[in-house]
Amino acid sequence: MDDPGFGALGFGALAARIIEETGDAVLFADRDGVLRLWNRGAERMFGWSAAEVIGKSMDLIIPERLRARHWDGWNRVMETGVTRYGTEVLAVPAIRKDGQTISIEFTIQLIRDASGHILGPSAVIRDVTARFKREKELRARLKELEATRT
Repeated sequence: MDDPGFGALGFGALAARIIEETGDAVLFADRDGVLRLWNRGAERMFGWSAAEVIGKSMDLIIPERLRARHWDGWNRVMETGVTRYGTEVLAVPAIRKDGQTISIEFTIQLIRDASGHILGPSAVIRDVTARFKREKELRARLKELEATRT
């Protein structure tokens, strides 16, 4: 097989580098919701270093009021192996280390072993807080303008 241009870097090392260096947060949690992968994008987005979160529950980034709903959905996906969020984007609030709430959008991919058993989901997450605030302000302004027209 021809060298596809990775040089001394093998495909696995290249993939690991892409995951580590991407600007979006990339994480992986096992079936129990314990964080096992946390890239630099996740560090920037959430404020927690990988050393601080690896081996801990995803509850670190889930607002307390949404945890029961999150874990209900999580358990259903782990049991059925079915999620629509592999292709549809899920938009939810999340919590940073400093306690600030941010708006995120993400998709998940169920990672399976060779026999098809779900090891856990990986997620690619984008911080959309600025866009969410702009849209909220635009909706408020539109409502205000509509109220003055009547």
